[in-house]
Amino acid sequence: MRVNYKNLKQKLLYLCFRIKYMIEQTKIEYEKTILIGLITQYQDEEKSQEYLDELEFLAYTAGGEVSKRFTQKMDSPNPKTFIGSGKMEQVREFVEENDIGTAIFDDELSPAQQKNIEKILRCKIIDRTNLILDIFAQRAKTSYARTQVELAQYEYLLPRLAGMWTHLERQRGGIGMRGPGETEIETDRRIVRDRITLLKKKLEKIDKQMEVQRGNRGSLVRVALVGYTNVGKSTLMNSISKSEVFAENKLFATLDTTVRKVVIGNLPFLLTDTVGFIRKLPTQLVESFKSTLDEVREADLLLHVVDISHPSFEDHIASVNKVLDEIESADKPVIMVFNKIDQYKPEVIEDDDLETERTTAHNTLKDWKQTWMNREENAIFISALNKDNFEEFRKLVYEKVRDIHVTRFPYNNFLYPEKYLYEE
Repeated sequence: MRVNYKNLKQKLLYLCFRIKYMIEQTKIEYEKTILIGLITQYQDEEKSQEYLDELEFLAYTAGGEVSKRFTQKMDSPNPKTFIGSGKMEQVREFVEENDIGTAIFDDELSPAQQKNIEKILRCKIIDRTNLILDIFAQRAKTSYARTQVELAQYEYLLPRLAGMWTHLERQRGGIGMRGPGETEIETDRRIVRDRITLLKKKLEKIDKQMEVQRGNRGSLVRVALVGYTNVGKSTLMNSISKSEVFAENKLFATLDTTVRKVVIGNLPFLLTDTVGFIRKLPTQLVESFKSTLDEVREADLLLHVVDISHPSFEDHIASVNKVLDEIESADKPVIMVFNKIDQYKPEVIEDDDLETERTTAHNTLKDWKQTWMNREENAIFISALNKDNFEEFRKLVYEKVRDIHVTRFPYNNFLYPEKYLYEE
């Protein structure tokens, strides 16, 4: 229906009404999904459930609602269908009965496995790698981040082209299919490869620009926030730099590197918020986000933020240290920042309970401080959200940044007192 506007005011009123209507009508619809994982000799039942918990959070972040989880004990994944035929039939029945739109697998599927599973389940099949890439695609805001994600997606897509579209079935050959020229699959592969080459050239150009930017930052000490995803790095960044970096209780809320100039006392330095790490991080992403990780490589000091309220925070520390080792940054000075102390709740054993075996889950914060953390000279327990123990944190950062600055520029050490003066 065509609307005739008598004047501009009427038109603006109509547009405002339409926008208000659309906003009010907006309703988030989560896609019905199921999760599938394995229990193996390298991944026991407890560990498998923990990975599935994380996978469920990933699915929620991507816009999925998990209806059910399926696990199976196997020595190794089935090379054809990842899980056994009996379990696969059970999954198929559940998918049909409950109108499931997506099945998410906890490990990366081979192109053959993905094709076979799609034929059986007749729904969307996504593995952990593809899910993380999808979240990254949602969260990428800048041109640089979008280019990095697109490159990773194309590299993931390339070996899986054969099973993507039905029009590629003719690649099998046979009567009427012989002759010169490329098959459709070859054409599509060539297009994808050309796109990958183009994106790599674009990233190389941006990398050079960012290298120049990093070189122009002058003599300031560089501090980088690193840690597992959703541990509170962006919240800490906002608290210490008094800036507004996007922070949300979802995985990979931050993709774009943010650099802020921070002053503690009278000592200035550069603070960088980086993308969070995760277990089973896709190799495509590590390569694609090379420049983001360069911020970590070129940092003088790392603030390793840990969510101490998470039951598997020690595994998270190990995962982050592994990535730091891969990018040759494990030997840098580190301050261990144990965040979210306000959310830490240890499990309680009653005095008359003689059966329950005490584990690390029963440790109080005081108990943790007397464990291996006691050997960490540069460890601090804080709450970035509530700013608990925040002055002690600022004091520690000040001292470490000052040590680096004075070592590099001994002629101006008189500018900065040895001890951080508390701000009133």
